[in-house]
Amino acid sequence: MNQTSKHIRRGLALLVLSAACAGAYAAGDTAPASPAKQALVDKVLKLWNPDSIGETMLNGYVRNAVEQARVMLQGRAVPDKRDAAMNDIVGEAKKFLAETTPVARASADKLIQSKLAPMLAERYSEDELKQLIALLESPVKKKFEAMVPEMQKTLGEGVAADTRTVIDPKLQALQEKIGLRLRAAVTP
Repeated sequence: MNQTSKHIRRGLALLVLSAACAGAYAAGDTAPASPAKQALVDKVLKLWNPDSIGETMLNGYVRNAVEQARVMLQGRAVPDKRDAAMNDIVGEAKKFLAETTPVARASADKLIQSKLAPMLAERYSEDELKQLIALLESPVKKKFEAMVPEMQKTLGEGVAADTRTVIDPKLQALQEKIGLRLRAAVTP
């Protein structure tokens, strides 16, 4: 499953959880979680898989930093130096991720148990948790999630084709303006 699918899957789950939380919170189910209810909460959390949210955030930050470096080096360095610098940058980015991913995952695991699990137990009844589990396990949901990348690609290609004559000249003008600003900034 690619990153986009994972983001969409988590986004759908967050949307469902948020909508259900609003209604469940109003109901005021604040009793301590029974073992049966806690088992349902644990199953929701396992199906939702929120523990990788921190990792996803780190990966996005690093991906953006590497891409910004690539853009900055483009046209400013000879190919050999540019390639060597990018290899070093990518190596540093991988090292950063190797060092920080376990920290982010450990933090998420701790917060899932200390913050999210009690929140779900407080705001959902056992019946609502069962319904949520059914939704998260739904074959229709899985089929939809599998189709999302294809739909995104189809929509993206359609929008690009439909707007190309208007947007491409503006995009090229923007790139030229940015290039001029960058050249002016780096020229002594």
